[in-house]
Amino acid sequence: MNGRQSAGAVLNLLGLLGISLILAVAFFYQLALGELPCPLCLLQRAGFIAVGMGFLFNLRLGERPSHYAMILMSSLVTGFISMRQVSLHLAPGDPGYGSALFGLHFYTWALVAAVGIVCYVALVFVVKDMTGARDKDGPLGGAASNAVFAIFALLVAANLLSTVLECGAGQCDANPVRYLLLK
Repeated sequence: MNGRQSAGAVLNLLGLLGISLILAVAFFYQLALGELPCPLCLLQRAGFIAVGMGFLFNLRLGERPSHYAMILMSSLVTGFISMRQVSLHLAPGDPGYGSALFGLHFYTWALVAAVGIVCYVALVFVVKDMTGARDKDGPLGGAASNAVFAIFALLVAANLLSTVLECGAGQCDANPVRYLLLK
């Protein structure tokens, strides 16, 4: 692998690691604090999983414009879902949904992250352009790539399982307080 390939690969690896961190923090709050995600929260998690899949495709299949398009479109959709939830809690005196992290609720952080991901992809394009790596790069293998893939896959599976336990096969409660299938 030459340096041009590794710059894009490392940035995609860091992107996937960042998405995994977002999912891990949300999952920690769910398990440790018992804060079940609302339907909009679940949609935001699905959006971040789709973003992570774009980074993963770049790592496993090689960088392609369609993978970056998947990341950007998923970020935009996640941002719009987050804006919807933020707008639901703009009324004065509204305490918001769930607890806050550094003074902001998770749906606000999701909006910040969605915008940040779009900026990050722009940075990836600039770095690739500055290093002369305009062509698609090949897949990245190795222990680091495998470890980040395993972490992401575990978080996706855990989120899927917890969503099924929370909602069953039907629509999720608007303000969930218990796992539907664990009662």
